[in-house]
Amino acid sequence: MRDKKVLVVDDELEIAELIKDYLEEEQYDVEISTDGEECLAVFREYRPHLIVLDIMLPGLDGMEVCRTIRAESAVPIIMLSAKKSEIDKVLGLGLGADDYVVKPFSPREVVARVKAQLRRYDQLSTVEKEGSASTEYKTEVLTFDNIEININAYTVKINAKQIELTTKEFEVLRFLAKSANHVLTRQQIYDHVWGINEYGDLNTVTIHIKKIRQKIEEDTATPKWIQTVWGVGYKFVGDKE
Repeated sequence: MRDKKVLVVDDELEIAELIKDYLEEEQYDVEISTDGEECLAVFREYRPHLIVLDIMLPGLDGMEVCRTIRAESAVPIIMLSAKKSEIDKVLGLGLGADDYVVKPFSPREVVARVKAQLRRYDQLSTVEKEGSASTEYKTEVLTFDNIEININAYTVKINAKQIELTTKEFEVLRFLAKSANHVLTRQQIYDHVWGINEYGDLNTVTIHIKKIRQKIEEDTATPKWIQTVWGVGYKFVGDKE
């Protein structure tokens, strides 16, 4: 794993060093930062493959750091927080974090989440590389009325205008769209997008659905595409063209 670089950002140096020790045991290359401004400088020079980012930082807080990094890079970001309410805010703002861990946590849980995110990111990168290198490669596009979902390119267009979704938002939308007109439970969506071995709150799915609706629906009060089936889950409504 020495070719995989992880940036750990936490103003509590003991926590950052603990996470670093556990990651280095797994043969990751690890750098530490303890404040927001320094984190951005280290990120741009170190170019990590993944960032473990605490929300409460001196100077720029973790949410601002996440927003800035996400504007520059799709690098996986795992947020750390001492409060569940802060994580809800991160998800609600749609800052683009890929996962989160609430303190206190087991360092081995953080390591497991790092491995899961890097594995997912590597799989996506492999698909993109194979697509650009192979003449046999075919782009899979789902088209429903005026919405176009490019499965391989991770893009969504409505009336030919590209809609910006985070990676997780796209994966939720893709899963629903590929099962168009079939109801999926929140548990099914969570297991497919975040993984059955991941620890998490099903409310994560609800928050992501809300953010997707804000981006693709004309009226979020009466959504056309992603509809709620009360007591069961959600379904994407539409006929493929």
